[in-house]
Amino acid sequence: MDIIEIPTHLIDEDTDQPRYQFDEEALQELMRSIEELGLLSPIKVRTTNDGRYKIIYGNRRYKACQTLNLAAIPCIVSTVTDEMEIYLEQIAENLTRKGFSPIEEAEAFNKLLHDPKFSSSAKFLSSKLGKPESYIKNKVELLKFGKAVKKLVVGGTQIRKDKLTEDQLLPLKDLPIEHRDPLALIAARDELPVSDVKKIARLFKDKDISAPTKDKLLYKTGHE
Repeated sequence: MDIIEIPTHLIDEDTDQPRYQFDEEALQELMRSIEELGLLSPIKVRTTNDGRYKIIYGNRRYKACQTLNLAAIPCIVSTVTDEMEIYLEQIAENLTRKGFSPIEEAEAFNKLLHDPKFSSSAKFLSSKLGKPESYIKNKVELLKFGKAVKKLVVGGTQIRKDKLTEDQLLPLKDLPIEHRDPLALIAARDELPVSDVKKIARLFKDKDISAPTKDKLLYKTGHE
């Protein structure tokens, strides 16, 4: 594909793209790299009706170039106009890059599954993105949790204080909201291993344990 230099002022960000969180430290590192070596990987854009260009992927690279006041940016210009294909391409590109959070991924899948503009299926997404249907469905389950919990969700499997992995969260997803979120926050605070979270989830699903007892258990910490 041809790479052309496009004036920076003619390029617009796609505010509807799947990724919207950008780590400031990583952005500064990218800026230093561009200053030293130039932009090694072009961004991808599409034309709009007003003679401008909208980013398909490469928002972070665009932000870095814009902050550095670069007059032009190397771009690949796409001729694709189908919104579904563009959004799928954006997801696929972000899946290959660091920093695409599990919640951003979950929201993107959820949008494709439930937004009337797309009305897709997990089976279709699986075939297009090369991910198992269970992977897509489990991601969407993360959206069952409240804002305070979702802010703590990080990628990977390393258990860290005041952070949550998907493996820690998913055992709690089917609990009532009054137990689901408090238990998730406890798991983050106490750095609970996944095996402990699974035991706690089984305990709170036990119908023989009364609701008042479960409420009292929420105040326990650590091995208690």
